[in-house]
Amino acid sequence: MTISLVILAAGMGSRMNSDLPKVLHPLGGAPLLAHAMHAAQALDPERVVVVTGYGAEAVAKAARAQNPEVLIAHQADQNGTAHAVAQAREALAGVRGDVIVLYGDTPFVQTETLAAMLAARADHAVVVLGFDAADPGRYGRLVMAGDTLERIVEFNDATADERAITLCNSGVICADAQELFQLVDAVGADNAAGEFYLTDIVAIARQKALSVGVVRCTEAETLGINTRAELAAAEAAFQARARAEAFEDGVTLIAPETIHFALDTVIGRDTVVGPNVVFGPGVTIESGARIRAFCHLEGCHVSRGAEVGPFARLRPGAELAENVHIGNFVEIKNAILDQGAKVNHLSYIGDADIGEATNIGAGTITCNYDGVFKHRTTIGARAFIGSDTMLIAPVRIGDDAMTGSGSVISVDVPDGALALERSAQQTKPGLALRLMKRLRALKARQQEET
Repeated sequence: MTISLVILAAGMGSRMNSDLPKVLHPLGGAPLLAHAMHAAQALDPERVVVVTGYGAEAVAKAARAQNPEVLIAHQADQNGTAHAVAQAREALAGVRGDVIVLYGDTPFVQTETLAAMLAARADHAVVVLGFDAADPGRYGRLVMAGDTLERIVEFNDATADERAITLCNSGVICADAQELFQLVDAVGADNAAGEFYLTDIVAIARQKALSVGVVRCTEAETLGINTRAELAAAEAAFQARARAEAFEDGVTLIAPETIHFALDTVIGRDTVVGPNVVFGPGVTIESGARIRAFCHLEGCHVSRGAEVGPFARLRPGAELAENVHIGNFVEIKNAILDQGAKVNHLSYIGDADIGEATNIGAGTITCNYDGVFKHRTTIGARAFIGSDTMLIAPVRIGDDAMTGSGSVISVDVPDGALALERSAQQTKPGLALRLMKRLRALKARQQEET
């Protein structure tokens, strides 16, 4: 079956009190829009159309970052959800099969729920996703006649009896592509808001003797984000679910309530994650690794048996091979560390290639930036970099080479060589005592004058 998606992402989100389009506010390290796209992408859709409006350029850029093949439609005037869907008509020209309409500010709809809607299409021309609300509030109500959905009524247009209904509308709809646009064309704006509601296609379909069914999901799946408080609640819900999935995958989380995941975090089983660890976007941890307390990881790959932290930072482009050790207060950026390499203390390794079994001493810095360009440092296998070594890139340290502590290395070091760069030490007998005596006397005079 051919499936296409239309994701509505045109709204400004005025209740967020923000210049940022609502669908671009972050949840789990990714825009709200990315969550909707991520859930639906597992259905392998033929086409994905994102309908933009406010902040169109930024929303389109974010959509393409998730899926370079996404199609963009634009709703210049926000005249309602049916009007928004109509803007996707050109992008879906010639498409056969079903279309699912999703919302960019509703991040928790699950792939399994969307699959159930597609399955229900075997019995119904239109399928609506509904949920039983503990407090229906201002949600649209689903008016049923047995197992058939007769119509959806918006809260502002509902009677007292209709407002007593607890089965509510999520807004997510599935229908045949051609039929969907025919129904949308028949929608009018005769309602309290004067807008073209997508929900009106249900009553129109029933007038045409088309069957309309409902697939139910949990209320939590349909959570829409309209305020900062709701965004915070959604973040808490996302993190709780991510932690539960990590447990199911065989990951040990120490103090799980302090560990934060991103939408795309991948962690292999038998990995142990310590307290207060933050996973930003783009992190993959293979099985059997250990991430100690107070680490921040983003855009990196950690292989089996590697250890990171405590208090370490892995930035984008960090690639750790098996059994690499990264210790406390170490930052790694755009660097590849081969098997068994160690950077255990107080070091910055950026734009570098580190060979297997190499040891990087405390305080080592790869000086990779000249103010305009970045340059690369290459260190061979089994090298020993002495503490407090400054490596002025571009520079190469050979296999089995060494640098003396406190050296500033700006010239390549051959394989097996020892490089030292220090000024000769000078010792002045008694000078420390004489200098301190003079300084203390000066301080005493200044205190007497004040």
